Amino acid sequence: MKTLPEPFNHLPDTALFHLTLSSGDILFRQGEAAGAFYVLQQGTITLSRWSRSGDQIVVHTAYNGESFAEAALFSEIYHCDAQAKTACNLWQIDKAAVLAALMAEPDFALQLTAKFAGQIQALRHRQELLAIRSAQERVYAALCAGMLTIDIKHFADSIGLAPETTYRALAVLVREKRIIKTARGLYAQIGG
Repeated sequence: MKTLPEPFNHLPDTALFHLTLSSGDILFRQGEAAGAFYVLQQGTITLSRWSRSGDQIVVHTAYNGESFAEAALFSEIYHCDAQAKTACNLWQIDKAAVLAALMAEPDFALQLTAKFAGQIQALRHRQELLAIRSAQERVYAALCAGMLTIDIKHFADSIGLAPETTYRALAVLVREKRIIKTARGLYAQIGG
């Protein structure tokens, strides 16, 4: 049984390949032929490019449930490196099959467009959170947005803070009675 989100679960089995990666594994490199994009079931993948001076620039971090490397649908090559930041389970989705489904199935095309639009909205929201300079206010805003879904380490990473900074901010928010600790690693907004 496919465990892919809509609309990918409607693609033929021949278009799908399940992968597992260990932390540090390279999925693809910048300049390699782009024959697929991916849906991350579990884990964290960083997409990065290298500057002319040799510095690594992370252009995106993909988390559970997100697709990534969607530009491969309309590109001959990958424009960045993809590396597993943690152990990962993911689906490789054949580009040709997706393009065929986009042209032949209007419902698939609409669902895929809606999924990609939702991811863009989530990315913009994440960028807004990263612009909040105060760690305490960033943690509060992210908590109110429901971003604490796995654990504090993943939560901290998703909002660009060290876990220690996040724990300190959570402790201050609890003391200020803006949030409550509901269980180990779980917090909720008071009155929300």
